[in-house]
Parts: sequence; structure tokens; C-alpha cells
Amino acid sequence: MGKRILNFYAGPATLPLKALKQAKAELLDFSGTGMSVCEISHRSKEFQAVIDEASALVRELYGLPDNFHVLWLPGGASTQFYHVPWNLGVEGKPFAYINTGSWAKKAIKEAKSFGEVEVLASSEDASFTYIPRKFEMDPNAAYLHITSNETIGGIEWIKFPDPGDVPLIVDASSDLLSHPVDWSRIGLLYAGAQKNLGPAGVTLVIVREDMLERARAKDLPTMVSYVTQVEKGSMFNTPPCFPIYLSMLALRLLKEKGGLSYIEKANKRKANLLYRLIDASFGFYRGVARRDSRSRMNVTFRLPSEELEAKCVAEGKERGLIGLKGHRSVGGMRASIYNAMTLKGVKTLAEFLEEFRASNS
Repeated sequence: MGKRILNFYAGPATLPLKALKQAKAELLDFSGTGMSVCEISHRSKEFQAVIDEASALVRELYGLPDNFHVLWLPGGASTQFYHVPWNLGVEGKPFAYINTGSWAKKAIKEAKSFGEVEVLASSEDASFTYIPRKFEMDPNAAYLHITSNETIGGIEWIKFPDPGDVPLIVDASSDLLSHPVDWSRIGLLYAGAQKNLGPAGVTLVIVREDMLERARAKDLPTMVSYVTQVEKGSMFNTPPCFPIYLSMLALRLLKEKGGLSYIEKANKRKANLLYRLIDASFGFYRGVARRDSRSRMNVTFRLPSEELEAKCVAEGKERGLIGLKGHRSVGGMRASIYNAMTLKGVKTLAEFLEEFRASNS
């Protein structure tokens, strides 16, 4: 195997090396079938075991109550921007959203095709550098939608809001399985796998049973309906088999390491290491997100000039540290340190940033 580099891209992101090695070993002969997992029938008992184990691990790691269903769907999390209002809308009830950045704005745009949208709070006034926690909940809303972590601005809901009796819908695409979740207030949670779980191509949807009653009352296209996917076990048509398989391997490793309590502590340690470095740099590095809203997944920061930022990105790449350039819409720099990024990898980045500051101050 060639030299592995440290991948700080926001997604697709780094995957657990042990899971990749197992997938490599099984690529030509999965579970004694003499075929790749990419080749076997999704109706076979071997693949049924894969999707069953993946779902069971999600249930166990998240501590899901029995009245939640686990779905593995194609299309990416962006398809859920319209699947959610299409399935969960209620006549006469508006959709409530909190606007925290680019991904929340995309979800809001799609929801407007299905009914009235209320934006209860927004941090656009400060370029999406904070989580707006103060808002007045509309008790008549069909649901409240939040984006739990915004990759571009580097802000995160460390504690989810309480919408009362209104179901909470969470786009958790970039902090999936990174910390425990209180399911008592959640109606549905969804996430693309390619940031914090597995490869691109599959979206994890966790939906509460009573939310399905809303979908059952509608004449929905077959593939859009959550009811279809629940009744068919995510296999109404051929699911994205390989991404589900590799996600299962990553879930196994997460369980072996100690589950969500372990990974939450590890993620805090990694993020704190970088934020301490930024805050102690005497202004050479400047954090973008407000301190009370800082993401533990995407650390965004600026340097004194765009020229220095470009130089830092280039020199980091020469050192095997890639993906440090900020999103094209905002510039700056960003280090994405999802579940699979090791503490050793973050320490290597911190050492480089310290050396770069010393050489360019």
C-alpha cells in the first residue's frame, strides 16, 4: 500500500483504515460467496445480513427506542430536503426552519415547493458564524427543521433545541454518530454517509413511527414515500450495497472502541487541540465561528492574508495534509476532523500550523 495522507476535506472524508483494509481483503470474495459485495444479489442472505447488522448497530449505538425505523436510502441527503416536507407536511400547518448556513438554506428552498415556510431564526446577519438559539416556536408548525452542523461556517448545535410538541427534524449529515442524541424530541433524523460514517452513495434516515402516519395519508411517488422504504426494509429497489457494507464495517469499529460516549470525548479532544492553538496564536490564526457555536467537526479559521492562507494550504499539501482550503463561498481555511480522523492526525496538523506560524509571523 502506498503512503496514506491526512484528509481534512469536508466530504467525502477520511474513513477508518481498518474498515478499508477489511473491504480490500473481501473485495473479491465476500463471506465465502466467491463474489464481491458489489456483485452479490441484494436479495441474498449474505447481503441481508449486512443491512440487518448495519441497522442493528445504528440502533445500539444511538440507543434508539423501538418506535424508530432505520432506513438506508439512495440519493444523498439533499434528496431529503424535499422528501421531508413531501412526507411530513400537514395541511394548514407551516414548515418551521432555523437558518444556520448554506445547507439550511438549501433545505428551506426545497420546502417552499410544498407549502408555507417560517424561518424562526437566522444567523445570516453575522455571516452564519453562530447558532441562533433564541426563537419563538410556532406550536402549529408541522415540524421544526435544523441542520445540526454546518460544514461551511463551522458551527454546530451542541444541544438540540426543544420545540415542545412539534417534531424536530435534524439534518445530521456532518455530525452523524459523533455524540449521543436525545430521541424524545426527534421525529426524523437524516444524514449522508460520506462525511462521518461511510462512502458517498447512501443516506441514513431514522424516522419515528408516528411520522409515517402523515406519509400514509398522502398519494406519494413510490420511491419518495418513507412508508414504502419501511415496509420493504430499504430494499424496494436495489440499495447502494457497497456503501452500506462499508458503513457496517465502520459501525463495528465504532462499537469496538466504546460507542458514542467514547467518540464524543475523542472528538472534543481533537477539536479543543486545534481551537487552543488558534486562540493562543496571538491573532495569527483567527477562528471564524463564535466560541459558543464552534463545530467539533469542521474547524474554520483565517490567517492575516489570503496570500498566507494559500501558502499554508500549499505547504500543508506538500506535508501530506490535504483539504485545508475553506469552502469556495467563504474562503479561509477549514480542517474537517470527523470520527475517522485520528488524534495523531490532528496532532500532526497542529504541529504543522505551529511551524507555519513561527516561519511566517
